[in-house]
Amino acid sequence: MSKFTILVVEDEEAIRQMLIMVLQQYDFAVIEAADVAQAETILGDILPDLILLDWMLPKITGDKWARKLKSDDNYQDIPIILLTAKGEEADKIRGLDLGADDYVTKPFSPKELVSRIKAVLRRSGKIHDLTQIKFQDIVLDTKNHSVNIGEQAIEISPTEFRLLSFFLTHPDKVFNRTQLLDQVWGRSVYIEERTVDVHIRRLRKILVKYKREEWLQTVRGFGYKFSVKSS
Repeated sequence: MSKFTILVVEDEEAIRQMLIMVLQQYDFAVIEAADVAQAETILGDILPDLILLDWMLPKITGDKWARKLKSDDNYQDIPIILLTAKGEEADKIRGLDLGADDYVTKPFSPKELVSRIKAVLRRSGKIHDLTQIKFQDIVLDTKNHSVNIGEQAIEISPTEFRLLSFFLTHPDKVFNRTQLLDQVWGRSVYIEERTVDVHIRRLRKILVKYKREEWLQTVRGFGYKFSVKSS
């Protein structure tokens, strides 16, 4: 993956340096700011690919600055992930309503943080590292948003396309409804977990036509997986 630039806005020095170290280990270029004033100065010179923004900043809090950025034509397309210790559902919803693309609740693991960054970059169209995904005789083209099974092109909706793409890039792994909602729909979309079941059924109905429905498996008590192996 080519190097992306992330602006880290965090007032606590120890946490900021930890974030920088983690991100650099995953080949991200990092710019740091201790508050909104410093961050705005940086934005005058360079536009990052993503902003990692602490909620509880001095003077201007992260959620208020996120709302300001999302209302500015110059910056509204920059994805924002809020770092927050706030665990209440209402606080998370408020942060997303103000314009954040995702949130990560402290404490978090480095792998979770990087996974969420990549997911947001992918949803925002900044990552195009996989233009073609292959699984057995299924070929999914992420550039043209097309799917072929063998020599046959299949009709598929955008949601089922994203769902199939996720499964094909994570074969043989079981995911529950919450994980699928996070990874396929994103945390900024509030829908019922049972909606996942609806789209699973739709995707399976498509696969039935090509006798591949047994690959999309229900793992009772856990979730779903995509595998040629019997569950």
